[in-house]
Amino acid sequence: MTHSTKKLGMMFTAAGWILGFLLLVLVFGNILDQQYNPNQSIATVQGAGTQEIVLQRSRNGHYVFDGEINHQKVTFLVDTGATMTSIPAHLQQSLGLQAGPATSVSTANGVTTAYLTRLEHLALGDIELHDVKASIVQGMAVDEVLLGMNVLKHFELVQRGNNLLIRHYQ
Repeated sequence: MTHSTKKLGMMFTAAGWILGFLLLVLVFGNILDQQYNPNQSIATVQGAGTQEIVLQRSRNGHYVFDGEINHQKVTFLVDTGATMTSIPAHLQQSLGLQAGPATSVSTANGVTTAYLTRLEHLALGDIELHDVKASIVQGMAVDEVLLGMNVLKHFELVQRGNNLLIRHYQ
């Protein structure tokens, strides 16, 4: 084998290894995303006067799912300990939210400032709510919107095993 052919073979071998590692990163990244949010696509079941969605518990024990605020995709985390739906401040502009009066709120990380706002549209699958009170919270370093009791009170919640049934009566 000549010197240039050997060099070309080594380059293709290196490129193959790099491509292989990139594919592994993509595959395992998708697997981890699916474990963190197993509800990236939720189906709404229409019943006699009801709408239902079923969420699977994530690998860390929470119910995380994709929904919409003002027709923009967001990731929700069901938080029965939150009085009001809380939106990280860094999502305010992309969701088209107007910050209202400031208030102090107690969070798991201590006291911080939040701004009251209203959501024109909130969707959990095909279940839609309009004119929903929420807060824009400073210092939330996460990308998930905490779905609080001001929204959850409109639903019947049934937890069984690793599933959470959310039922809306029309």
